[in-house]
Parts: sequence; C-alpha cells; structure tokens
Amino acid sequence: MVSPFSSRDGFVDDGSGVASHYGNPLGEQRLLARGAAIVDLSDRGVLTVTGPDRLSWLNSLTSQALVGLAPGVSTETLLLDANGRLEHAARVLDDGETTWLLVDRAEVEPLGTWLDRMRFMLRVEVADRTADVATIGSMHDLLDGPDGPDGPDGSDGPDGSAPIVPVLMSHDTALVWVDPWHEVAAGGHSYADSDRHPGHDWTYRESLVRRSDLDALAASPADRLAVAGTLALEALRIEAWRPRLSTEVDERTIPHELDWMRSAVHLTKGCYRGQETVAKVHNIGHPPRRLVMLHLDGSDGVLPPRGAEVVLAPVAGGAPDAAATAGGAVSDPEATAPKSVGHVTSVALHHELGPVALALVKRGTDEAAPLAVVVDDLMIAAAQEIVVPASAGAAAGVPRLPRLGAVRR
Repeated sequence: MVSPFSSRDGFVDDGSGVASHYGNPLGEQRLLARGAAIVDLSDRGVLTVTGPDRLSWLNSLTSQALVGLAPGVSTETLLLDANGRLEHAARVLDDGETTWLLVDRAEVEPLGTWLDRMRFMLRVEVADRTADVATIGSMHDLLDGPDGPDGPDGSDGPDGSAPIVPVLMSHDTALVWVDPWHEVAAGGHSYADSDRHPGHDWTYRESLVRRSDLDALAASPADRLAVAGTLALEALRIEAWRPRLSTEVDERTIPHELDWMRSAVHLTKGCYRGQETVAKVHNIGHPPRRLVMLHLDGSDGVLPPRGAEVVLAPVAGGAPDAAATAGGAVSDPEATAPKSVGHVTSVALHHELGPVALALVKRGTDEAAPLAVVVDDLMIAAAQEIVVPASAGAAAGVPRLPRLGAVRR
C-alpha cells in the first residue's frame, strides 16, 4: 500500500510505501532534528490488548515490568525465546483500558498470532488495529508544537484551533508514545558510557492517528506541515545509538549486545521466557558481540549496505595487521585476507557527522583497532565509537574459583 503522502512533491518510495525522502534528505533531517517536521510511518503496525488481565499477562511473557503501568506512560518490552534471543520488540502505551503495542509491520502477524495463542483462560483480547490506525513520527509533541502552542512548524492553527496533526485520543489519553531511550529505565541497566550517551538528547516519539486522516494530512500545505522521509529518521536514530528490531537484530541477538537492557529489560521483575539467559549473561558472563557506531570514510561517496562485512583494517602499505590473522605474524601478506569481526546493521548519511553506521562486532575486537567495511572490491575505513564495551556483563563480580587440583604460584 502506497501512503497518501506519495502525493507530496519529491516523494521517493523507500520500498514499503512511505517516503525515504522528498528530494532533500539532509535538509529534511535538519528540520526533523529541530522538531520542525514529521515522518510518515504509516507502514508500521499497531496491535491492541484489552481486558482486565492485559498488563499482568504481558508482564509474565516479556522483559519489561508492565504491572501497574499508568495511563499515558510510555515504555517498551521484548519477547525472547527460551535461550534469551530476541524474537519481537514492542513500544508500549496503556490508556487505562487498552494496551497499545506499536510494532514494525513485519511483526504484526507473527506477534499477534503468538499472543493470541498464549491467552489460555485469561481475560484478554488481542486485535490488529493496523488497518484503521497509523503512526506518525516526530521529535516534538504534535499536540503543542516544538515551542508550545502555535509553534513555528504550524502544528497549531494561528487562531488557536486544534493541532493540524489530529492525535488519536482513547479514554481521555493522547496516544503518543515517547521513546524511553533518553534515560535508563527503572530496573534497567546501561553498558554505554552514561556521561556521553547521545540518547540524552533523543526526544523521539510516535503519535497514533486515524488512518482515515492521512489524506488530509498529506494535503496540508508544505509551509504549514513540513515532512521528512525515513532516511532522516534513520540518520538521527544511528546518531543516538538507538537499536531497532528490523535492522540490528538477527537470529542470534540477545539484548545485552545492543545495550537494550537500558530501556526494555527490567532485571528484578521476576520470571519470563529467556530471563535466565538475561540474568546469567548480565551477572556472570559477557555478551558474545557488541554494538559499535562507525564513522565511515566518505571519500569514495559509497555507503555500505546493511550486512556489509566489518574487518580489521589493513596497516599502511596494504598488508593486513598481524592481529588480523589467526596465526599472529603474516608470512604472506598478499595472500592473507583481513580478519572479519562483524557486520553493518544500519547505515545513513548524517547532516553533521557524514556517513555513519551501527555494526555488531565480536566482543574480543580491540576497542582501539581501526576497522574497515568491505563493499565489493572497496574497503571503507571506519573509526569505531564504543556503544557496548568489551567489559559489558559480569556485573555480579563473582570471583573466579581455582580449578580442583590447580596449584597456585
């Protein structure tokens, strides 16, 4: 389904029916960053859970503490498999009667089906609301505009009329999910350096609107409602080190690797599927991979695709670093390929930082090592910015016991 915003000048489809950009990706990014534009995310999905047992039921199934979630308070939660690997992620908002789960479109059918099967005798009902409810992204409150009523983006009419974006109300609650990534949630834990975490400035939110209102929104004059494409949002998300299920997660991912313990996992709430792995890795182990942000060399004007291989960079002269080879020293540098240490998960051109990416690399990768991203025959230099450090985990500080029969020296 192509979005009604396809009627906007410059619309370029990102492959899912919404705009990747409208002809000026970097300009749109600047508008979005300062809270003066919205992003059409009508390709995403919405599930609802109703019934008096809804929050306690979801609490028992997923990673976040949801019992007692107050109306209008935003959070997020993860559904893990028995081994603690990520299967689904949901942005969560409750209005006092209904719990709203905002998900990527590919998650609607499998997550909705799984939840429906897990109802048993509990008083809950699961419904897919994607057909009648759509998502709009922004960096400011669409009810008030970036500078309060009558903000410069025109979100309120000049005569004090209702906002131009008609945010859906349910049981006297505005359905606006405010991303909790800007701080460590109660019961959570961040592995990243909190003093310099870019998430502190991340003001992202998702507002729900009736899908029937999209045509009127799309037809709004550009000087009254500025729009940005998904490329703009992606660049700002990468800058904030913010993981996303559809990009950073593969079949092996655990929350620790992405620092998703920060906002989506409550470490003391009790049992749920995968909880044993979460606790074990956090307290006495280490995640096998770690998220990094890459600052890419833009000299060749090439952005690597998602999944591109990350390797230890060759040393000057073209020969691989000795540390990049299995045997240490390089006997035949020309015949030895640089060591693969991970892969790119997201990539974008940032309006200030230039080409940037998120990547998952092996935990043991030297944090000071220069990296490179391989694209066909091209090797793009990449400086890593540490998101999850190699020391992540082992929070309990349990001393290592000597092996039976071992001799102390």
